[in-house]
Amino acid sequence: MNIHPTSLRRRLPTGEGGRVTAFVVILVTACLLFAALVIDGGLALAAKTSAFGEAQEAARTGAQEIDLAAYRAGGAVQLVPTRADSAARAYLAAAGHGGTVSVADDAVQVTVTVTYDTKLLGLVGIGSITVTGTGQAEAQRGISGPRP
Repeated sequence: MNIHPTSLRRRLPTGEGGRVTAFVVILVTACLLFAALVIDGGLALAAKTSAFGEAQEAARTGAQEIDLAAYRAGGAVQLVPTRADSAARAYLAAAGHGGTVSVADDAVQVTVTVTYDTKLLGLVGIGSITVTGTGQAEAQRGISGPRP
């Protein structure tokens, strides 16, 4: 059987229509997913940094609530737990985020929880990311540290 080259041309399609479509769809999907991870991952990291900063500041605010009578009487630096708790919670309320506050001895610990609404990861079903930041501060005398 003798096959003529012109008969092969008639049977095989000459154009490339539809052959690259699957590759382009996969490539565009991969690029969108990568961009979503980069953008939303970076913004979630920024939200975590912000939560950490707010927790630190709220803890410092609470650690300023020392018992002035005890300090003036004998130089003892100790917190008034109820005032320290209230001051830290007031700072969190002013910042617009919720969190937990605990006061133990002369230390205030604050944990802030922030929920970040994603921009692009919602395309794959991840609508929000929750991040937390924890800060702690101690009541101290002076600038360089606690008194020995």
